[in-house]
Amino acid sequence: MARTEADYAARIAFVVELAGHLHAYGTTAQRLEGAVMAVATELGLDCEPMSNPTGMTLSFSDPRRPPGETDTTRVIRMPPGDTDLAKLCEADRIAEEVMAGRLGIAEGHAALRALEKPPTRRGNVAMVLGFGLAAGAIGGLLRLPWLDIATAASSGLLIGLLELASRGRPQMREAGEALAALAAGFVAILVAGYVGPLNLNTVIIASLIVFVPGMTLTNAVNELTSQHLVSGTARFAGALATLMKLTVGSALALALAQLAGIEPQVRASRPQPDVVEWAALVLAAFSFAVLFRARGRDYPVVMLAAIGGYLVSRIGGELWGSPAGIFLSALLVTAAGNAYARWWKRPGAVVRVPGILMLVPGSASLRGVMTVVQQQDAAVGQSAALGVLNILLALVAGLLFGNLLLPTRRNL
Repeated sequence: MARTEADYAARIAFVVELAGHLHAYGTTAQRLEGAVMAVATELGLDCEPMSNPTGMTLSFSDPRRPPGETDTTRVIRMPPGDTDLAKLCEADRIAEEVMAGRLGIAEGHAALRALEKPPTRRGNVAMVLGFGLAAGAIGGLLRLPWLDIATAASSGLLIGLLELASRGRPQMREAGEALAALAAGFVAILVAGYVGPLNLNTVIIASLIVFVPGMTLTNAVNELTSQHLVSGTARFAGALATLMKLTVGSALALALAQLAGIEPQVRASRPQPDVVEWAALVLAAFSFAVLFRARGRDYPVVMLAAIGGYLVSRIGGELWGSPAGIFLSALLVTAAGNAYARWWKRPGAVVRVPGILMLVPGSASLRGVMTVVQQQDAAVGQSAALGVLNILLALVAGLLFGNLLLPTRRNL
């Protein structure tokens, strides 16, 4: 297809729009930049992208024109992205259609803009229910008593409603994690004080599982090892800020309970049989498909990836130790995601993200910080910090060697 000066701006506008969508759907820096460069090259553009969790800089030029004559730079400020597998797959499909010439640049740009639809009422209900289901399922995976599971699920529903209410309210959204932790902590304290004893911290963590930044920590270290230092450092700092807000909210709930004279009954009990854990695993996988907004046809793939990642980690951990199990699981999930992208021509994130989510060190990191704050003893959190480090090292090693085991031909 002949490229004219008139369509130079249209090509840039398409690539910028695509980059914005990929950023909004939670794509890591190295994959986003690789995808943008591949599309730009196919459209006859030289592009130098630089992505970070809160924005992008994209520099364009026309390689057929003298240097400096067509240089264009776009700077985009964006909030941190959130995983949306359905829209990610659709954006990837549109980009493939445009690069193959089956869809015009203007039509492709319009198709990308059409993805910016606000959530439907049905989607909002599914999101709230997904929060509750995920919290209850994590409680089941941890073999907590039924009262603990019910409390976590109820808190999850409440947090989902708070998340829905925060949309369009910048101040409330800025304090969203702290408000969620405050709500989860206060519900758990009320139940433990007036209904029955709970595994208090574990119930709070299960309630907050959607906000726990385990995937963010993993992506941050992955970006750092890929030499995307600015993005990795910023993402790591964001994960630490989220941990602090969650810890502040839970600590405030405990402080308010003490002022009100509420004494929660705390116990350490994991009485559930194996069948509850396996049922909870299926429900957790289903809740991830809901929260990641996967398409209906992708639910089986997302659920199988999540269940497979957990089982490989569990079996490998029993045979060779927990770090080895996590490494093996991350290795196989990454290779499986690359195979899915290579042979099914769809984003490997459909397999990779849910498969890794069950392995990330979010709950361990939050538990360590909460313990340090509650007991005011840094030595208490050292073992938790070491455990988080071991998980991160095993995960990142699995991601790196998984890409070596089966390289992908696609960035997403």
